[in-house]
Amino acid sequence: MTTTEKEKNMQFGRFFEEFEVGAIYRHWPGKTVTEYDDHLFCLLTMNHHPLHINSHFAEETTEFGRNVVVGNYVYSLLLGMSVQDVSGKAIANLEIESLRHVKPTFHGDTIYGETEVLEVTPSKSKDDRGVVYVETRGYKQDGQIVCIFRRKVLVPKRSYGDTHGGDQPARPLPHV
Repeated sequence: MTTTEKEKNMQFGRFFEEFEVGAIYRHWPGKTVTEYDDHLFCLLTMNHHPLHINSHFAEETTEFGRNVVVGNYVYSLLLGMSVQDVSGKAIANLEIESLRHVKPTFHGDTIYGETEVLEVTPSKSKDDRGVVYVETRGYKQDGQIVCIFRRKVLVPKRSYGDTHGGDQPARPLPHV
């Protein structure tokens, strides 16, 4: 499907040629983490550590005096926030190189994220794709960094997109 001059497609991810080392994508919107979000994620992943799900335990026995949001939820939230800007067109996520939880997140905190392009490397085996190496940083409403991770994503070049359906592959046209 091709677009006319009047049609506009929402950008979802980028082709390899669109990534530039040093570019920073500020993901929007942020997300306020609720107690429900945290507890549901803990239940879905079977992480029943009382630091995350038992208010009395957290108040009485931890330095924080309250529940801490489970770190994997914060990471997953940031990863999801980055998809529209970074990996929306990805062929594959290749590697999570590092993951650091720098500071705790609490119920009621709002998480924002940004991703910096560290390196872009054309594939050596296929000329229609390349590897994009990025660092995603998550921070709270006060700017305090809470999570940092680096990953490598296999991203198609525009030539791959052209042969696989363009910007919005498999999108049907409405019947008029």
